[in-house]
This record gives sequence, structure tokens and C-alpha cells, in this order.
Amino acid sequence: MKMGADRIQQIVVSLRNFSRLDEAEMKTVNIHEGIDSTLIILQSRLNQQNGRPEIAVINNYSDLVLVECFAGQLNQVFMNILINAIDALEDSFANNQTQNQELLKITINTQQISQNSILISITDNGCGIPKQILQKIFDPFFTTKPVGRGTGLGLSIAYQIIIEKHKGKLHCISSPGEGTEFQIEIPIVSAPVYLERARMPIPQEMILQEIILQDMEN
Repeated sequence: MKMGADRIQQIVVSLRNFSRLDEAEMKTVNIHEGIDSTLIILQSRLNQQNGRPEIAVINNYSDLVLVECFAGQLNQVFMNILINAIDALEDSFANNQTQNQELLKITINTQQISQNSILISITDNGCGIPKQILQKIFDPFFTTKPVGRGTGLGLSIAYQIIIEKHKGKLHCISSPGEGTEFQIEIPIVSAPVYLERARMPIPQEMILQEIILQDMEN
């Protein structure tokens, strides 16, 4: 019971850090805390299940300065990309297409690449993405997932948050058999953005509720 209560407390704290409900404006935050909170929320998806081994997460964090950003929206980007990586690894394992069947993994690297920008890369060792699909992954409503499993909005929303809200860059590097890497580049100090435009709703309530229920069942 104590372990369960501690787990629930950890999830609640992570949800608060993830959503940043009290921080509609730009704030100076620790990027690593946002990534870690997102990983805690997704822990039930990373655990071993349905014959699929546990997905390992390897964090290679550099010493980063605090970054000025819309923290809740940036955490949503991490959530969308990590869910995409988990789905890709599950599909690859089911189809025996992972690069290493003994270890499904997601690697997260962070580094400061210039005086005013940082780079966050999220890489999985799944089966990769064909070129014809890679060109469309940021298009709204584009999805290769079965009906009911994906909306085709996750990566489109992530692209909008990074490009329009943070004036950053979002790239996807992938090829069949080589896994997939998402590169997120954002400025350390962002240009001013009108608050009305910055308050973009986060359509992740249903996803978070489902993740919490799955975690409590496990």
C-alpha cells in the first residue's frame, strides 16, 4: 500500500510539473525536469507487457542552463514524441523488425549547441520510417496507425509548438532499419510572443487519463 501511495504521489507531482497549469507565460525552467516528469507519466507504457520486454530509457543529459519557454507546451512535445517512439518500438517488436530484439530502447540526449540554443534528441531503435512517409509525418491528421489508435495530430502539434511558439526547429531523421531520431532545437532566451497566441490548449487530457488508469491497474 505504501508503494502504491508513493507511486500515486509521484504521478501527481509529475502531472503538475508536466502541465504547468500555473505558468501560462514564458518561464525559465530546467528542461531535464520536464523530460523526467513526462517519463514518469509514461512509465506504465515503458514497462514489460503483453510479451513485449521493457523499453529501456537512456538519458545522456549535459549540463544545461535554464531555458525560457512555455514549459507546459514543451512538455507536451516530449510526450507526443515519446509516445510515438513507444508505439514504433511496440510495432517493430511485434513484427520482429527491431534492430536488437533483446533491448528495446529510447535514448535522450541534451546539449547546448550555441550561445543561445540547446538541442534535445529523442532516438528509438525501431524499424525506422520510409522516405515517402517521413515527408508527411508533421502534416495534420496524417497517421499510419490503425483507426482508434492515433489521431494524426501529435507530431503536428509538436511541430507547431516548436516552430511557431518557440521559434525553434524540429527535425526527424530516419530510414528503414535504422531507427528514428527527433531533434528539437530551441533558443535559450525566446523572442517575445503575444500571450494570447501563446495560450494554446493542450489536447492531452484523454491520453493522460488513460495513462494514469493503466498505471494504477499495473
